[in-house]
Amino acid sequence: MDISFSPEHETFREEVRTFLDEALTDELREAQLFCPGIFLDYEHNIRWHKTLHAKGWVAPSWPEEYGGTGWDLTRRYIWSTETTLAGAPSLAPMGLGMCGPMLIGYGTRSQKNYYLPRILSGVDYWCQGYSEPGSGSDLASLKLRAESDGDHYRLNGTKIWTTHAHYANRMFCLVRTRDTGKPQAGITFLLLDMDSAGISVEPIIFASGTHEVNQVFFDDVRVPKANVVGEEHRGWTVAKYLLEFERGGASSAGHQTALRRLRQLTGIIETDQGPLKNDPDFKRKLDEAEISILALQYTEFRTMAALSRGQNPGPESSILKTLGADMGQLLAELTVEALGLYAAPHQPGARNIGQNITPVGPGEGVVAFPRYFNLRASSIAGGSTEVQKNILAKLVLGL
Repeated sequence: MDISFSPEHETFREEVRTFLDEALTDELREAQLFCPGIFLDYEHNIRWHKTLHAKGWVAPSWPEEYGGTGWDLTRRYIWSTETTLAGAPSLAPMGLGMCGPMLIGYGTRSQKNYYLPRILSGVDYWCQGYSEPGSGSDLASLKLRAESDGDHYRLNGTKIWTTHAHYANRMFCLVRTRDTGKPQAGITFLLLDMDSAGISVEPIIFASGTHEVNQVFFDDVRVPKANVVGEEHRGWTVAKYLLEFERGGASSAGHQTALRRLRQLTGIIETDQGPLKNDPDFKRKLDEAEISILALQYTEFRTMAALSRGQNPGPESSILKTLGADMGQLLAELTVEALGLYAAPHQPGARNIGQNITPVGPGEGVVAFPRYFNLRASSIAGGSTEVQKNILAKLVLGL
């Protein structure tokens, strides 16, 4: 496999690096470094979003006709890799990475004309209404009811684990519009305004003390039928299409960055036998992780090759989702192991941007346990590992 870049792409890489050097402030880098989980806080997220929008680079994977960059696959890969290596904030994926591509594929002309510019500018900040109590991995069993009421639906029920619903002004949502036949055949894909009367958001606080997800309640919420994406009762098709984008971004560059920081950490952690980096058992664990990250990177290259031929991410995206979740959890575990007792102190104030609190032990310890706890959910969120393996067995291996 030839993975070298053309001179034209190397020139683009230098352009990206120059932009990142100029646009990334210390505060933005620090916000990403001390992010305790998967999703950055809204304030720094939207600040970086607006910077990229002003540059015209906020939607690397979107076609130019819809306000994207129109970059080829290699440029998008270079952009993703370089921003990660530079420590740039990660943007919330619900609008740019999920809802936007879904609307480009399935939205009406009026839906595209209205929502896509608002996603690009950051005016609309989206959350995803999929999971419900008892309907997580078994998503087809969802029960949020949407009763027909003239040219509106009337929604009653609840969604759970809704990331950043406390910030979002929009939600894309799966609702049940029919009970007969196969469960998948009675689901409709709906867009709604989070300011609608009857919607309430209750926080769910993680064991790490962070507030990232919520439970959302719907009490006679009226939503126009014009907000249906695709066809009534056929939202399952739209949802599967969207999930291909949610599951397709393992980002080996992020794991490479985490591994590099972990190796640096082992140089300052002292054991009875000297620096941890000299411990043969721990060094073996890091070397094995590096090999796995390399394998993940080559899986990304294979997915890129398929995309370059005009294909969707497809069921193979489940490979990236599963391997990426496993690697993120492994690196979080190794970081906690390396820090030992220094991972234990609860120091939420020390990870606030601009604080003057001296952390107990190495700086990595400030986020080690919060990140460890948060990433336990990565093998469930977006479809559990068990579900991904079933998809691979059926659609890739033909079992």
